[in-house]
Amino acid sequence: MNIRSIARKLSSADGAEIAEAALVLPLVFMLLLGIVWFGRAFNIYSTITQAAQQGAIKAARPFCATCGNNFPDNFSVRTSVDAVLAASNLDPNQILSNPNPPAPVSCVDPPLTCQTTSNHITICRQVLLNASSGTTQPPQCGVVVSFQYPFQLYLPFTSLNLQQVVMTAQAQSRMEN
Repeated sequence: MNIRSIARKLSSADGAEIAEAALVLPLVFMLLLGIVWFGRAFNIYSTITQAAQQGAIKAARPFCATCGNNFPDNFSVRTSVDAVLAASNLDPNQILSNPNPPAPVSCVDPPLTCQTTSNHITICRQVLLNASSGTTQPPQCGVVVSFQYPFQLYLPFTSLNLQQVVMTAQAQSRMEN
């Protein structure tokens, strides 16, 4: 009689849900954590792209319409980029120097020179923007702003944990006269 009662107790599935939950919940947690961190990476990429665009717009527009071609200095461009980064709680001091700055074609003589600000933002002025676009529009002069920003993933128990991803932001804007 004792064997049958023990067999009846062992055949019940009371602990199966706990065992299944113990197997599935860590995987679901890792999936949700991955979604959160990749979402944050996308948010940072979007922010640095917007910061580069605002820097290019700032560098391409003169201070005033009647003052001639008095374009902003590099400090003004840096301030514009820093403001966008700070608005999203990103540290502007983490900007990395771009090891491969853009190699644009100059639209004036003498050829253009790219300058790097004190916080590693590369600004190239007098760049030929649509030289090989295949459109019927005439080529235009503009500005290219580029920089890199690091992002570190925190995904414990994976090979991606503490991996640093360096994102590159580059934007161009047509110069206004």
